[in-house]
Amino acid sequence: MNEQLFHCKQGGTAVGRPCSNGAVFLFTKRRRMKMKKLSSSEIRQMYLDFFQEKGHKVHPSASLIPVNDPTLLWINSGVATLKKYFDGTETPEVPRITNAQKSIRTNDIENVGHTARHHTLFEMMGNFSIGDYFKEEVIPWAWEFLTSEKWLGLDPDRLYVTYYPKDPETKALWMDKVGLPEDHIIPVEDNFWDIGAGPCGPDTEIFYDRGEKYNNLAEDDPENYPGGENERYLEIWNLVFSQFNHMPDGTYPPLPHKNVDTGMGLERVVSVIQDTPTNFETDLFMPIIKQLESLSAGKKYNDSKELDVSFKVIADHIRAVSFAIGDGALPSNEGRGYIIRRLIRRSVMHGQRLGIQGSFLTKLVPTVAQIMHSYYPEVTENMEFIQKVIANEENRFQETIHDGLSILETIFADMKASNETTLSGENAFKLYDTYGFPYELTLEYASDNGFTVDEEGFQAEMQAQKDRARAARNTETSMNVQSAVLRDITVESEFVGYASTTEEGVLKAIVVDDELVESAHKDAHAQLVFDRTPFYAEMGGQLADHGTIQDANGTVVANVLQVKKAPNGQPLHTVEVIGDLQVNAAYTLVVDASERAKIIKNHTATHLLHQALKDVLGTHANQAGSLVTPTGLRFDFSHFGQVTSEELAEMERIVNEKIWAGLEVVTVETTLEDAKSRGAMALFGEKYGNLVRMVNIGDWSIELCGGIHVANTQEIGLFKIVSESGIGAGVRRIEAVTSKEAFDLLSHHENLLKQVAGEVKAIQLDTVVERVATLGQELKEANGEIAKLKAKIMKSEVADVFNNVEEVNGTSFITVALENKEMDELRQLADTWRQKGASDIFVVGTASADKANLLVAVSKDANARGLKAGDIIKAIAPAIQGGGGGRPDMAQAGGKNPAGIPQAFELLKEYLAK
Repeated sequence: MNEQLFHCKQGGTAVGRPCSNGAVFLFTKRRRMKMKKLSSSEIRQMYLDFFQEKGHKVHPSASLIPVNDPTLLWINSGVATLKKYFDGTETPEVPRITNAQKSIRTNDIENVGHTARHHTLFEMMGNFSIGDYFKEEVIPWAWEFLTSEKWLGLDPDRLYVTYYPKDPETKALWMDKVGLPEDHIIPVEDNFWDIGAGPCGPDTEIFYDRGEKYNNLAEDDPENYPGGENERYLEIWNLVFSQFNHMPDGTYPPLPHKNVDTGMGLERVVSVIQDTPTNFETDLFMPIIKQLESLSAGKKYNDSKELDVSFKVIADHIRAVSFAIGDGALPSNEGRGYIIRRLIRRSVMHGQRLGIQGSFLTKLVPTVAQIMHSYYPEVTENMEFIQKVIANEENRFQETIHDGLSILETIFADMKASNETTLSGENAFKLYDTYGFPYELTLEYASDNGFTVDEEGFQAEMQAQKDRARAARNTETSMNVQSAVLRDITVESEFVGYASTTEEGVLKAIVVDDELVESAHKDAHAQLVFDRTPFYAEMGGQLADHGTIQDANGTVVANVLQVKKAPNGQPLHTVEVIGDLQVNAAYTLVVDASERAKIIKNHTATHLLHQALKDVLGTHANQAGSLVTPTGLRFDFSHFGQVTSEELAEMERIVNEKIWAGLEVVTVETTLEDAKSRGAMALFGEKYGNLVRMVNIGDWSIELCGGIHVANTQEIGLFKIVSESGIGAGVRRIEAVTSKEAFDLLSHHENLLKQVAGEVKAIQLDTVVERVATLGQELKEANGEIAKLKAKIMKSEVADVFNNVEEVNGTSFITVALENKEMDELRQLADTWRQKGASDIFVVGTASADKANLLVAVSKDANARGLKAGDIIKAIAPAIQGGGGGRPDMAQAGGKNPAGIPQAFELLKEYLAK
């Protein structure tokens, strides 16, 4: 393999191409040795090391579950976790960032296994500049990393790039700074990154020529070029230059701070370095595939294209499922939980194609953990929990298959009765979407029963669902438009409120209507930055402080409505101005001390609850969000399954015991490494620097937290859980109160108990439960007697009903109208009719007040002749101004016209007459 080396020489000659600095590139050739043999772990680390050498801060891979971003179902790219920096909401500690980010994309799950590079879980390596370097720096860096012998050492002759035609600057940089020949630079109109309002700009993509052996197209095919749809030229890196602000009015003014966002897919680069036909033959997937071979019934990878798809699907899906569950997402029927359930079930189906018997996915988790452990130890750390969740879901799926087959058998029976041969796309999709029954199984069982499936209709339903999901996510703003005003405020501001609620501060900046001003006056709404402040900015679930700002005379000149962090980290006070404010003037900042006292009690109680959850439910019960207010606390956590009343009582007991024990709350500032070594837990969504605040409650609860806490747990007084509920896929929520609110709640419950005692005539409160139980037993016995009397009355009322048989067109039927009957009574009557075999059809109607109910029962013989209860009920229900449905043998309807019951019976006769 040849390599083209580019050397830059001052005072160049006519040889080569001129450099931007007046030098020229001289081209020489030499024979390259074999391409470096690098593992996926080595490539990932090499990328991070390269950009760390270029002054970048390495950010760890974030959770797959987005934090405070309703526009995303999953973290789907390296930049997704950095949006707050790109839109100017926050300024990073270091403007140069690099990361390797685990990501999930699920918009094309069906393509996984059928193509060379579609994955649900993938890794995106990226380097990012937040208002620092731009094109001139990053383009040569990309070339250096790809071609230098110190790094990847790829053959320069095999590299091609595309660029946006209206961005000649990028083309010039590739030619002049890098020395890339012009025939390796291709203009492509699509090379412009734009997702709506916010930062956007041109991009340049880098392609690797894998050689003739991967050429799957004819030489003259229009797609046979770098950037086309082919297997030879593989895109390995995309460099996005955010230099414009896409405004809501459709204009594109230049950004006040230009950014760089690049993305290199690890799986693709590894396939290039390891020279594999697809991503699946790399060391990221092959250990899983090899293990699947050992589990299958003698089937091997590369035996057939059909089986290869199954190997690839399982290898891909088990990675995504393991990481997603490890990050706290759990199987469910909605959102990301639905995706996990679907991936597990698809894997089980493909396992059956490979002849794998019984549950097997849990056996693959250790292999995933081993492959990824060097950079993602969380799979190893959470392995037991991940396996437990997967095993439970595999077992549930077996039940789903059984239930789905029952539904299919009913549908097939109806189709046979009506001489239909094609299962509707609507029914196939309902089985898939509502009941979780795999579409592949529907196709298979339909074929076995001599039916076809309306695949076009199914795909239309599937697309409609995707469109609905996409529209729901797009109702939120994906990225904000940059505002230079707040970002350019760089004055120092110190938070001094940990030990004080009143402080003197100098007003350093005033923003009104997104403009810096020197003063603000009555009735204005302004944003203020002081050199020091006791006001806590909303963070980590703790609400911001409220209070007032006073002038030198003690007069209130502003009410503080909200406090949040400005882009550069200063507490930004949103105020209602009621006097005069002047930049560089001194003011007294007064926090509402009473409200603050309530907040900190609830915040410390939140920490106690978090640890109690882990003690009772297990270490997997991680925080998934919290809210600390003056009146209570809300704590969301990941948990697989229900929380029992006994578990809640145990948590409550533990928290109160820690409160009454009078544990000292010690807050220290230390390094992140030291805090982790002491077992400190990180709070959900919190961003930590090298120095962190560690809150230690009696060496029992240790968390990283920037919030404010009590000095001793006795200050909390009392803790009481108000409610526990599920709020999403694998996420539970506890709401609780402390101190006065807890006492008030217990007093309210005591008053309710006293009222109940009075109603049930209990002499002592201690005897209320016994008295209620006695009354319950008496009520049960009374209801039993009532049921017996109703049965006798019913028997008397219908003594002769089964003798009144009519007939139309050879079909016998019985109709009966009753007063004030429940549907259970009608069903019992239908069961009696069925036992007697009195007729082909039985129709009973009942009226009560302004409501009417109809029930239709059809015998098996009549079903076999094509008569279905569901069809009959639809034909006669309009008489009672209602509707309904049911099974072929029994159906029911409700309506609001009791007087129409006799007409319903006449409609039955008309129906049979036809």
